[in-house]
Amino acid sequence: MTSLPQHSAPPQRSARPTLAVWKFASCDGCQLSLLDLEDALLTLAEVVEIAEFHEATSRNVAGPYDLSLVEGSVTTEHDAERIQEIRRASRTLVTIGACATAGGIQALRNFADAGEFARTVYPTPGYIASLATSTPISAHVQVDFELSGCPVNKDELLEVIQAFLVGRRPGIATTSVCMECKRRGTVCLTVARGIPCLGPVTRGGCGAICPAYDRGCYGCFGPMESPNTAALVRRLRRDGMAERDVHRVFQTFNAAAPAFRSVVDRSTFRSEDADVR
Repeated sequence: MTSLPQHSAPPQRSARPTLAVWKFASCDGCQLSLLDLEDALLTLAEVVEIAEFHEATSRNVAGPYDLSLVEGSVTTEHDAERIQEIRRASRTLVTIGACATAGGIQALRNFADAGEFARTVYPTPGYIASLATSTPISAHVQVDFELSGCPVNKDELLEVIQAFLVGRRPGIATTSVCMECKRRGTVCLTVARGIPCLGPVTRGGCGAICPAYDRGCYGCFGPMESPNTAALVRRLRRDGMAERDVHRVFQTFNAAAPAFRSVVDRSTFRSEDADVR
């Protein structure tokens, strides 16, 4: 991915606010959530000028941009420089998805030797120019709002865009997945059947899809506001989960989110895991 595009003959700017969508290290799933808005996307395209969105169009309009949506984490020196350029060109910058808000699943490298991974996977690791860590966008620039999820919920994404276009705070719930289970009438899997579930400490927004299909929450939407992870860990242990597995369930899509990472940091997992190896 190159730096911000150079515009020798930029398209004429319209009077509409400009929306730019930027990709860093990610799977593109959150950008696809925007495309998945379908009819609402057509309406949105009439209200804003889509100035930058490689997943949807090759058209580029020079900044500044009224609203930038950033997907992905910073994993290279080039990323670290590019996000500074994007910040300077954006009046409002919103990060979307687990990669942009917490470093993503690629942040598992933060717990190990990234160089060893490269040597194991690639025949010529010398060509791999990446940082030793994967970090969220907020570790590099000021972020005006963070929308979590892996991927983000398309309706919440639309709410965020609408809110910033009219100058108000987005109405995004900060409660847990448990609240969504109660709203849809799903019986608690942990209480009723002892199935491990991260719902009590995970922010809602997904609609509690996994519990509705008899699967515990995987924590895709990241930590809720003020999560009580200590209480959940005690419950998981009481239900028979091994110490090593307790910490593995927190080391997935949002492994580097401070609330989830603290579960691993304050444990004896590292020494126990080393013994297993």
